[in-house]
Amino acid sequence: MAEELCTQNPKNPSALKEFICNVCSKSFSQKGNLKGHMRIHTVEKPFSCNVCQKSFSHKVNLETHMKVHSGLKEFSCDVCSKCFTQKASLNIHMRTHTGEKPFSCNICYKSYTHKSTLKKHMEIHSGLKEFSCNVCAKRFSVKSNLTDHTRIHTGDKPFSCDVCHKSFSQKSHLTTHMKIHSGLKEFSCHVCSKSFSQKGNLTTHMRTHTGEKPFSCDMCHMSFSQKPHMKRHMNVHSGLKEFSCNVCSKHFSSKDSLTSHMRTHTGEKPFSCDVCQKSFSQRSKLNSHIKVHLE
Repeated sequence: MAEELCTQNPKNPSALKEFICNVCSKSFSQKGNLKGHMRIHTVEKPFSCNVCQKSFSHKVNLETHMKVHSGLKEFSCDVCSKCFTQKASLNIHMRTHTGEKPFSCNICYKSYTHKSTLKKHMEIHSGLKEFSCNVCAKRFSVKSNLTDHTRIHTGDKPFSCDVCHKSFSQKSHLTTHMKIHSGLKEFSCHVCSKSFSQKGNLTTHMRTHTGEKPFSCDMCHMSFSQKPHMKRHMNVHSGLKEFSCNVCSKHFSSKDSLTSHMRTHTGEKPFSCDVCQKSFSQRSKLNSHIKVHLE
């Protein structure tokens, strides 16, 4: 009943916003707006999509949602030309180009591009990890993190790039990958001015200048600048050499080692110095060569 939903402002009966929520005290100028607002507290969603049955608390939200089924994408990104059915989705997408992260955690001050991502993050601070992996028993405070984690075991990669069709296990990885196709390289090395589309790639590249090798083998303590390199190295200790050269039958513990070896037969030198254009068959030899120019 209306009497149960609101009370008139006693200090000013003719006030512009006379309908007041009795839960959070927010006020409205129209009774209908108050009724719509109350659904935030009651979680009522009376407006249902007749295509996918998804429900909404407000009719305008349903109308916006219906554009998803129409296939109409009238909002286009000025940077990468990706199109969206909703202007709000375009605004969120633009943060992948601007790097804007307007939603900040008030505990650890970590920032996010999406409000929903911040809400999930806040569960980490609760300390409660109620979601457990039934394969390795690792526990998570957020269900979506468990869902992402299980793909490590299943190998499932449901997020596919529309441009090159490369697939990813997590949506965030696809979002990061899409920057490659935009052509935008906003992260620049202050040593050699090489630019990258992803901050992580710049961080990895900087180790070619600093010599930092933060990933260490637990068995022989050999260090590596990149984690994938350490993982490939671990095959050396396992003794497994499943990759075989079809020219000389030599076996290797990693596919990359075989690829590098094949250049001894083909003479291919795909790694070229930007300064003197000298070419090398292996990236490590190019990196060593670049240091000569920097000395």
